[in-house]
Amino acid sequence: MSQQIQPVILSGGSGSRLWPLSRAMYPKQLLPLVTDNTMLQETALRLNDLDIDVLAPIIVCNEDHRFFVAEQMRQLQIENPTIILEPVGRNTAPALTLAALATQKKSADAIMLVMPADHVIDEIDVFHQVVKQGAALAAENYLVTFGIQPNAPETGYGYIKTGTPVGDTDTACLIESFVEKPDAKTATHYLESGDYLWNSGLFMMTAASWLDEIKVLNTAIFSAAEKAYQNAILDNDFCRVDKAAFEASPSDSIDYAVMEKAAGADTQHKAAVIPLNAGWSDVGVWSTLWEVGDKDSQGNVTKGDVSLHETENSLLYSSERYIAAVGLKDTIVVETADAILVANKNNAQDVKKVVEALKEGSRDEYQNHRLVFRPWGSYESIDRGERYQAKRITVNPGAALSLQLHHHRAEHWIVVSGTAEVTRGDEIFLVTENESTYIPLGTKHRLKNNGAIPLEMIEVQSGSYLGEDDIVRFEDIYGRSSSSK
Repeated sequence: MSQQIQPVILSGGSGSRLWPLSRAMYPKQLLPLVTDNTMLQETALRLNDLDIDVLAPIIVCNEDHRFFVAEQMRQLQIENPTIILEPVGRNTAPALTLAALATQKKSADAIMLVMPADHVIDEIDVFHQVVKQGAALAAENYLVTFGIQPNAPETGYGYIKTGTPVGDTDTACLIESFVEKPDAKTATHYLESGDYLWNSGLFMMTAASWLDEIKVLNTAIFSAAEKAYQNAILDNDFCRVDKAAFEASPSDSIDYAVMEKAAGADTQHKAAVIPLNAGWSDVGVWSTLWEVGDKDSQGNVTKGDVSLHETENSLLYSSERYIAAVGLKDTIVVETADAILVANKNNAQDVKKVVEALKEGSRDEYQNHRLVFRPWGSYESIDRGERYQAKRITVNPGAALSLQLHHHRAEHWIVVSGTAEVTRGDEIFLVTENESTYIPLGTKHRLKNNGAIPLEMIEVQSGSYLGEDDIVRFEDIYGRSSSSK
């Protein structure tokens, strides 16, 4: 049987350091930050034209992101991806254990290529060559990671100390040790020694090799993930693992749970590293997007409607409105419909603290954009007062909201374009362009678009409480039970 590669894409992060563009409910990996494709889509496309049999990806993601992930795979015409839903975040080691169990069921001999969904790799041909080297070592039961050749004393990455050469090439080495993020002096020493690589977070191994090690080195993670997967429910395109079992898992990374313990130790499977010099970037902060972006003659990276005067080495990102920058240097400006970030480029890591403050203050800006996507389409809040809220709603062709009612609000619907099929109590009727209808408080209702074009409408809510959790759902074609439309 020919060798098979099983892509495993880990897509569970929230990307808080890329706020305000990245939000908890619509994080960075679902956004087109570097190319016209989203970062998740670029990751899924990364193995195209690899002359090894590549299976449909296994994607491990947050349950709240499931419809976005499925839709982005559909846009790429990727058939039958396995989408495993994490009911809670437990870091990368439990996520990979779920993926390994799924790989064993799908193709036991396949070699997993584990890729975070938020990386950039520019030189795909070089990446493919290194993947082939990794596959050869993984087939011999090594636990393989890829290391990035340092070009600066970077303190934001973990480091890998290389050991004895291994395999058929002169580049792969056993891993002597993993080293945590160093201070500047130590990072300079690592760079000058030539014995260290940055830890990329990319891995290759067979499912059996990973499960052998996690079972011994972190039994609690293995047991929780195994039980969660065994009790999983298949729901349309999704694999819903058992919530209670998965919540019982310790939270740990692939590095901490297995790789660091396997490095230089007498374990069943040796840890090896292969240098990767393919234009790799871990897009974790806005300063990294400036580094990988196309710069003008003054070192600026811009996107959207932006004008500059005497501005240098800055990043300006406009989503909705015109940005004019005068006399800026080393500055980040990011504009969205409901928030603007202005930061010194050297303080990009601290954006996470803003998000933490928003979360502590129960402000919705940490979690949602003003434009909120749903499996049926989207809605955008356009005005709000003490007892009313106006939304712009788009329902995709063939899509429908759930059959639902609200205890605290009534709704007025005005159709702007398209035709709505409205269920109101026992009635079913059509509302067309420039027509409207009213949904009284406590009345069962549903909105459906049977047409061939998007349904655009304005919804005006009125009542004593207008939160999204005021919803009782009776039927839903998307299998949702959470308090959202």
